[in-house]
Amino acid sequence: MKLKNLLPIVAIALVASACDYQKYNRIKQKDVHAGNEYVYGVHPDSAAVQSKNTYTAKPELEVRANAIREKLFQGKEISKGN
Repeated sequence: MKLKNLLPIVAIALVASACDYQKYNRIKQKDVHAGNEYVYGVHPDSAAVQSKNTYTAKPELEVRANAIREKLFQGKEISKGN
């Protein structure tokens, strides 16, 4: 490989390593909901309070959702999930 071909690659690597690339994209962040039982539950292994909410079924919404799926995915295989 000639030096002319290698020089831009080295220059890009040098610039990328010199700047603060993803400086604020850190894994360790302050959890604003730490200790909130509504979000995390009473114990780390328990279900959250908000996941226990139940809603009354509205069959007209299922009909509407199927009509939208049919309009968006005409002639295609539709995977409805679980």
